[in-house]
Amino acid sequence: MSRSSNLAILQNFGSAVNSGHLDELDAYVAPDSVDHDPAPGQVPGPEGYEDMFATMRQAFPDLHIEVEHVTATDDEVAFAYTITGTHLGELMGHSPTGKTVSYRGMQISRIADGKLVERWGSSDELGMLRQLDLTE
Repeated sequence: MSRSSNLAILQNFGSAVNSGHLDELDAYVAPDSVDHDPAPGQVPGPEGYEDMFATMRQAFPDLHIEVEHVTATDDEVAFAYTITGTHLGELMGHSPTGKTVSYRGMQISRIADGKLVERWGSSDELGMLRQLDLTE
């Protein structure tokens, strides 16, 4: 696949997440896709991403991921991003705070046959919890 094709796949993935159309992730994620840094309980493949982002969108209905820096090869895309949202739903057993968050993350994705097959990444979840005053 070309760099531009790989970028388009991840842009479409991001658009599905930002719009809440999580059922579209099937088109961009291989059934046996592996997330090397999964959320707790996240299963492989598109179902794992759909469930994880559904949980995030319940906690942050206005969840938005803004990609800020991207580099790509013929089979990988790496990018830095900022996640923003307003905490209006339950998150990890915590009631909504009504506070907004903005936190950073980075990801490397491997693409094969037009779909995401592997992901490595990390978001500043501790920073997000601190912004919500949910840490001790």
